[in-house]
Amino acid sequence: MITQQTIQQILSRIDIIDVVGSFVKLKKRGTNYLGLCPFHNEKTPSFTVSPNKEIYKCFGCGKSGNTISFLMEHEKYSYVEALKWLANRYNVEVEETEVSAEVRAQQQLADSLYILNGFAQKYFSTVLFESTEGQDIGLSYLKERGFNEEIIRKFQIGYCKEERNAFVTVALNNQFNKDYLVKSGLAALRNEELVDNYRGRIIFPVHNTTGKVIGFGARIIKKNDRAPKYINTPENEIYVKSKILYGMYFARQVIDKYNECLLVEGYTDVVSLHQAGIENVVASGGTSLTTDQLRLVKKYTNNLTIVYDGDKAGVKAALRGLDMALEEGLNVKLVLIPDNEDPDSYVNKVGAQAFRDFVAENKKDFIIFQLEVAMQDAGNDSQKKAAVVNQIAETISKVNKAEDFTRQQDYIRQSAQLLKIEEEGLNALVNKFIREKVTKLENKMAAAEPGPPEIPPYEESHPVDTDEGFQLLLKDELQERAVVRSLIEFGLKPWDDHKKVAEHIFEELVDDDLFDNQQLLEVIKTYKLWYDAGLEPTAKNFFYHEDQQMSAIVVSLLEFGYEVSEKWKQKFRLPVPGRDDTYREEVISTLGYLKLRKIKRLIEQNQKDLGLPHSIEDQMVLLQTHQALKQMEKDLLKDLGTVIVR
Repeated sequence: MITQQTIQQILSRIDIIDVVGSFVKLKKRGTNYLGLCPFHNEKTPSFTVSPNKEIYKCFGCGKSGNTISFLMEHEKYSYVEALKWLANRYNVEVEETEVSAEVRAQQQLADSLYILNGFAQKYFSTVLFESTEGQDIGLSYLKERGFNEEIIRKFQIGYCKEERNAFVTVALNNQFNKDYLVKSGLAALRNEELVDNYRGRIIFPVHNTTGKVIGFGARIIKKNDRAPKYINTPENEIYVKSKILYGMYFARQVIDKYNECLLVEGYTDVVSLHQAGIENVVASGGTSLTTDQLRLVKKYTNNLTIVYDGDKAGVKAALRGLDMALEEGLNVKLVLIPDNEDPDSYVNKVGAQAFRDFVAENKKDFIIFQLEVAMQDAGNDSQKKAAVVNQIAETISKVNKAEDFTRQQDYIRQSAQLLKIEEEGLNALVNKFIREKVTKLENKMAAAEPGPPEIPPYEESHPVDTDEGFQLLLKDELQERAVVRSLIEFGLKPWDDHKKVAEHIFEELVDDDLFDNQQLLEVIKTYKLWYDAGLEPTAKNFFYHEDQQMSAIVVSLLEFGYEVSEKWKQKFRLPVPGRDDTYREEVISTLGYLKLRKIKRLIEQNQKDLGLPHSIEDQMVLLQTHQALKQMEKDLLKDLGTVIVR
């Protein structure tokens, strides 16, 4: 395990805007930062990051957390992996204590493929530049294709020897696991013998957005009708093809800068364009675009321009999966390279500036382009024309964000003109598809929600059977959460001349029965343990607690409050009290309502007891208890300024 001293060094250097901003395009909004949530599909930014509180929260899907939990959720890291990633980013030397064999095995499982791929990349690059075979075959091939040494080194391109097991021998000599060699795709079992899988091929490493090598694409050099042109890494724990765009690690900052992503098919297209200085480009690998790939693009820009070959295969490839791009809210344009060229050959033929000019002048809107292609295929066939009308109406219906209404109407107008049909009729057909989609969604939601809403994980210990009971639970939970939030946010503030808020809350909470949620109670006990030990606990102590469940609960307690705008302050010049100014009133209120709930429960229980047969003496005791409880309730209501309790 990583030592506590190392962890504290890491935590002291964390900048949540720096880390989250590496994965999400953030814009400053008041004291916070705003961006599109990386955890769910959204069109309008609702993902908020607070540099002051060092937390993030999405007001769309509800996910929240801190820097470490963000890395764990987004990159699928373990807690230790996230700490190591941060240590590497902030140049903190990691010291580790002894761990159990089981924990060590889990760490190895998480790290091994990254380490193996990194080793393989360096090996293939060394073979390319320093071996005779690599220079004569691999390097000469790349230079014939027009690639210079600088771009080859930038993309860490390599070469695998034709020898049957050259890499496997080196890897095994370096103590790499045979199973991992097969799982990574670097080796294959042939007649119970481990052999190199990429023999005689140019090796293109595939990086994730943090720069780690997660897989490879291996291109054949010699002509062989029986062998595939490319062999790609099989899917494993770190390589999931549907979530990868080749070159994104090198392109992401330039995409953000120019607010446009160029999408091509192949590895060589990306490398050639980067060499020409066109660096906002990535490759899909020639497969249909997936939702995850589109969301990866959307982290950096809403503008996607697809640059594919101009032949029929290129047209079909360009059109695959683009309805999803509309649903993701991307502005999609298409450019088809002429004269049976691809982006790689065309940029080498005409040069960088001419390529840029061609793309700028020949961009076509995806929907209009799709319609033109479909109309050409339909010709004079009336049935095919009718199918085209339905197809384009369904496509336009996917542009259904409120802010894109004008854009949708413009598509309807242009499409009606091209199809030579009434605009009103096409508009009605588009609305029909929208209604059908809404109806399907409503039916799906109704089928999935036969009962009350699902209780969040930290409330699972309090099951309820009815809607009314669920609502009561939520009210009780809110009161408990409010008390814990007050403790964390105001615990170190002065209560009076003799004690702090934390001490006052501890005195008022001598009875554990006030809390139903044991996890919230555990937060209070942890705070008290730290406080009694002479520490001054803050929210940050909980945010980065190794107990991720406790960390998640505390993050969920702290809200992104409303801010008073600078214009309001300048215009009215009036002081606006914040929670820091009224914290005593808040503490009194939260504790009061928590006690009030306990009293009401006692009253209800006492009334139930009164309905049972008792001796006269017992009956009198119950009546006196009832009167005493009602008086306590009345006194509390008076202190709280409340006259009605629901």
